[in-house]
Amino acid sequence: MSSSADIASLMENSRELDRLRKEQEDVLLEINKMHKKLQSTPEVVEKPGDTSLLRLKNLYTQAKELSETEVRVSSMLVNQLDTLLPPGPPGQQRRRMEGNEQKKKRMKTDSDMPRVSANMRNQLDSCASLKGEQVAARVTTEEAEKDEYIVVKVMHFDRETREFEVLDEEPGDDEEGGGQRKFKLHMSHIIPFPKKGDPSSAPDFPPGRAVLAVYPSTTALYKATVVNSRKRKNDDYRLEFDDDESEDGSMPQRTVPFYHVVALPEGHRQ
Repeated sequence: MSSSADIASLMENSRELDRLRKEQEDVLLEINKMHKKLQSTPEVVEKPGDTSLLRLKNLYTQAKELSETEVRVSSMLVNQLDTLLPPGPPGQQRRRMEGNEQKKKRMKTDSDMPRVSANMRNQLDSCASLKGEQVAARVTTEEAEKDEYIVVKVMHFDRETREFEVLDEEPGDDEEGGGQRKFKLHMSHIIPFPKKGDPSSAPDFPPGRAVLAVYPSTTALYKATVVNSRKRKNDDYRLEFDDDESEDGSMPQRTVPFYHVVALPEGHRQ
């Protein structure tokens, strides 16, 4: 017969497991908030005294510790249940042990899934919301010598394959058949533009910052450097594009709307 003390200990560990999972959910929410903050205002980390990256590191450390503690408590619960269950014939005992091993693996996997799937679910939701919007798309492969970004329209997003179907609305030249080009691109090839009607959501790039921007009167994006300080969020940027020298060797300053300027992707090749 199992003692009341064993049952009490079992229930205490069960409550502890429930507390750990709730605490993990709270930490995940904070991590997602930090991700959104850094995505919308990446320049904040360069301000003196800013602790955003340290805060994010501490949150990930806390999430890791909570996950490890959850696995430990789950293992304790499994061992307690093994002690309380009747032994039974050898065949039944073997099946129960195999079942316990599967349970441990399943519980560990389940404890990992909320963190991964919740973060990915947010990304997939954001991607799906881009249907009908114009975005910046890298249409060259990883093996290409240079990265080519153009403005395209999102036609569809497949959550399973995590691929966008996009349309280059500009007619191609004769060599490309003269029609509009369609692409299937992984979500990592897509950069959303700031909302034209919501300047407050757009990142504010300081003078000297390298960015990726739509070259005036084209649908192509190139690396450029911010020249001006903007007084209002909806003010245009003045940019100096790389390899845009005039005949006299000077670098012209081009005016580009804020909603056609995005952060320069890491490792950009031009």
